[in-house]
Amino acid sequence: MTSRTIISYLYLALAIAGAVLPTLSNIEFASQYKGFDIGLFIELANSNPAAQSLSRDLAIAAISTTIWIVIESRRLQMRNLWIVLLGSITIAFAFAAPFFLYLRERRLIEIESLESK
Repeated sequence: MTSRTIISYLYLALAIAGAVLPTLSNIEFASQYKGFDIGLFIELANSNPAAQSLSRDLAIAAISTTIWIVIESRRLQMRNLWIVLLGSITIAFAFAAPFFLYLRERRLIEIESLESK
């Protein structure tokens, strides 16, 4: 197993964790507040300076990384970008970013394989 293969599986494990852990927190939020009120969610995510810092940090990182994801996926002619972008909105950015890195590593392995033939 190559180091590129190993790192791809590490990214996949992080993507799974990035899907599960935020989802568990969202379920807890919905249970505690009797449903998922997006307005309340955003209000609580900005309710104190520490929460504001994390929210703003995530927003800036997500936007800049999403721009890079789109550019990089086009450069490498990757498939399934829609899963990454949809997952970022519907699951969590913590899922989408490492899942993109997994797909990218797999594509780089594919390209290296084609070049070595």
